[in-house]
Amino acid sequence: MTAARTVWGIGLSTIAGDGTVLDAWFPEVRAVAPSDQDAAASALQQHAGSDERRNVTVEVVGLQIDLDAAPASTSDAYLRLHALSHLVVRPNELNLDGIFGYLPTVAWTNAGPMHPNDAARLRPALQRAGIQVQGLDKFPRLTDYVQPAGVRIADASRVRLGAYLSPGTTVMHEGFVNFNAGTLGSSMVEGRISQGVVVGDGSDIGGGASIMGTLSGGGTHRVSIGARTLLGANAGIGISLGDDCVVEAGLYVTAGSKIVVVDGPATADGGRTTVKGAELSGRNGLLFRRNSLSGAVEVVQRTGVGVTLNEALHA
Repeated sequence: MTAARTVWGIGLSTIAGDGTVLDAWFPEVRAVAPSDQDAAASALQQHAGSDERRNVTVEVVGLQIDLDAAPASTSDAYLRLHALSHLVVRPNELNLDGIFGYLPTVAWTNAGPMHPNDAARLRPALQRAGIQVQGLDKFPRLTDYVQPAGVRIADASRVRLGAYLSPGTTVMHEGFVNFNAGTLGSSMVEGRISQGVVVGDGSDIGGGASIMGTLSGGGTHRVSIGARTLLGANAGIGISLGDDCVVEAGLYVTAGSKIVVVDGPATADGGRTTVKGAELSGRNGLLFRRNSLSGAVEVVQRTGVGVTLNEALHA
């Protein structure tokens, strides 16, 4: 029998006046039980208590979870998101089934989370206290809970808790990284990385580019991008890309796209072989482009390595 994969966390949970658990923050996520559990809990106890302004109570929470089992509570769900953002476990390597059911919609304020009904009811008092609602969502900003080492994030509101960002990654202002998604090495992110998508070392997601995830209509296939691959500005993919690939700016390649294989064998009538995008998914060294005369989507085998990131920028 395979041993259970577990993680431990001791942190602080915010509870609304009606008993709704709004969030949980875990300063550390450990693969084994901490030997100093009592000391860790005591250190956090000083931050526990009530905040009448937001009608919430903050309590110390400690738990162990099985990464292969489905989430069982709000604190459990948050510990899973922390495990991803602390780089303890990679995207798609833990069970997140039913996680939305344990994540309430929260009014995220500059003073912390609160229940949306309380945010509406207490609006005048909140204004006098300088507390502003910055969003209504199930997921908070990554940087409100975890500051990933060696990472640059230009606009914190565009990266959710549960994003997996490796050192050397830069997320520019228009870049977006969802939960259970991210980068496996140094990468430039100026486009959208959807849930379930992983991007390899040295790859560049161009401005306005989009990667189709399973939550946005991409079916069951989990899209991945290999190393040193470029997804051009305003381009998009619904298939995986291997290492050293390039997708031309403005081109969207899906599993059903009809693609002409330029350097493939000729057909019986002297034409070129045409395949669906799904048949090229995950292959290395491909250039996807659109023929400027016919408008047809074409693929050409590339030679050599793909893009090279600016080492100073991603140091």
